[in-house]
Amino acid sequence: MKKQNLRRALSIFLTFLKFGCFTFGGGWNIVAQIQKEYVEKKKWITDEELLDFTSVGRSVPGIMVGNASVLFGYQAAGFHGALAALLGIVIPPVLIMLGVVFIYDLVRDNLYVARAMVGVRAAVVPIIFSAMMKLFKSGIKDLFCGLIAVGAFCLCVFVKMSNVLVVLLGALAGLVWQEVRARRDLS
Repeated sequence: MKKQNLRRALSIFLTFLKFGCFTFGGGWNIVAQIQKEYVEKKKWITDEELLDFTSVGRSVPGIMVGNASVLFGYQAAGFHGALAALLGIVIPPVLIMLGVVFIYDLVRDNLYVARAMVGVRAAVVPIIFSAMMKLFKSGIKDLFCGLIAVGAFCLCVFVKMSNVLVVLLGALAGLVWQEVRARRDLS
């Protein structure tokens, strides 16, 4: 079992290294890549598990995609998988940023670089939206979940409440609702 976890961890490292090198647009784009690779293609996790990893990743300190990657890696291959996912997702951007730091003054005013970035940003939006729709379908199971989602959205956008507090309130609402349902089913 340990040998299988090490092989799986190596596979995770190489895949996350690719994600880290070629996924532009931030954490949600990487979540979309994880969803495509490990939910749809390899079937190592479900949409619900990915949504859980993402929710927890956003709720704790640190970068969401790093946190979610660690949770995924641990689920898939234990400690070595968590370490492999984290290193794979972090090494490429760190090296790329070090390179950018050295050439930034040369390219920051370059017309072609600016034009290319406009295209990159525009291309990333539908990728993120696609992942969001898939996660939305797995996260909104019934009317109550929909109401929690609408309430959480309103708290985030209009009240500007902390994401952590919104998640905690969602968890509390879920606990209360499930308890009410369980007691109703018993009667």
